[in-house]
Amino acid sequence: MSVVFDLHGASVHFGQPARAVRALSDVSLQIHAGERVALVGANGCGKSTLLRLLHGLISPTEGQVQSEPGLRQAMLFQKPHLMRQSVQTNIALGLWLRGTPWKQAKLQALAALARVGLPALAQRSARQLSGGQQQRVAMARAWALQPQVLLLDEPTASLDPHAKREVESLIEEFASGTEAMTLVFASHNLGQVKRLASRVIYLEQGQVLADLPVHDFFSGPLLQQQYPAAHLFVKGELV
Repeated sequence: MSVVFDLHGASVHFGQPARAVRALSDVSLQIHAGERVALVGANGCGKSTLLRLLHGLISPTEGQVQSEPGLRQAMLFQKPHLMRQSVQTNIALGLWLRGTPWKQAKLQALAALARVGLPALAQRSARQLSGGQQQRVAMARAWALQPQVLLLDEPTASLDPHAKREVESLIEEFASGTEAMTLVFASHNLGQVKRLASRVIYLEQGQVLADLPVHDFFSGPLLQQQYPAAHLFVKGELV
């Protein structure tokens, strides 16, 4: 499998040097095409910072972050940003900004809404939708761009159980269907991690303390023996 992200000693500091907060510290890892990588850990451990680093929203203070040349990627946040426009316009605008003619962008937006099961909401105001519908619109907006990598920051954290299942089902389809996107997602829902991930990265205070296949992370003795902090986190004994 090809390497889509390659990090070497990547660190991220926020604030003035004398009082800088170290959000990530000396992270070295590779993510390959087709992987489903879950980022887990307590609040403030560096999950969101790592996602933003991979997406190019921030730059490393130290070290290197390399991505596959020409890589198409999209990122979804816990609460998607939607404009006070129609659902169709919210999706079409992303395509238009990528250079798609407006008329074609609107047609592709309708196809994207059909892909996530919301074609009837095309002319509704995006901000009047429920939280679950808004997240599915964000999924449609990402899918319309045909990304090779999909980055997700707690995509179902604020949703009710039914909406969570709907969004999670779409994520599963995007990863395993004809799109076959590479997934990197942050989640506090360990059940979701078990269902969606092929690999789990555990972070604590900005450091990667465990990086294991999903089965070994949850079921293998390796976690308890070599990564005791991650083992306590899985057991719910480390907050």
